[in-house]
Amino acid sequence: MICRSPNDLNVNLPMPITIAVETPLQDEVRALIAELNAVLLELTPPEHCHHLTVEQMADADTTVFIARDDGAAVGCGALKRHAGGIGEVKRMYTRPSHRGRKIGEQIVARIEATARSEGLTRLVLETGDRHHAAWKVYENAGFRRCGPVLDYADVKWSVFYDKPLAG
Repeated sequence: MICRSPNDLNVNLPMPITIAVETPLQDEVRALIAELNAVLLELTPPEHCHHLTVEQMADADTTVFIARDDGAAVGCGALKRHAGGIGEVKRMYTRPSHRGRKIGEQIVARIEATARSEGLTRLVLETGDRHHAAWKVYENAGFRRCGPVLDYADVKWSVFYDKPLAG
């Protein structure tokens, strides 16, 4: 029999990803959002990017979720509330170093759970026409493509999704 100390049991175990509601008004989160904006601008013309600023994300109608790995911010997403029981999924991003670990799916699940707990009846979102990885996250979470939502224009750069929450 090999005897090991209790400390041996923790060697090389990865820290779990944590997701919590946080203020976006932190330097580390501002840097994460700047990365997101840069990626979006590589894929979509600026006039068709619908970014919330960090300051807008801090509004009372928006809840921001930050994913952390060993304390470092590695992903984000937000729930923005609209009239009529509609919640909008916004600012979804996972750093390239952490993709493939289902962080986006976990954030979307937290957004949905929050929306349901508040009695929202529908989630909607707008994403880019070249954001194939994002489509997979949303479709795996039960979102379905639809026509334009909220006040977004029907342009070739946008793809829209919704998910009923009632019932």
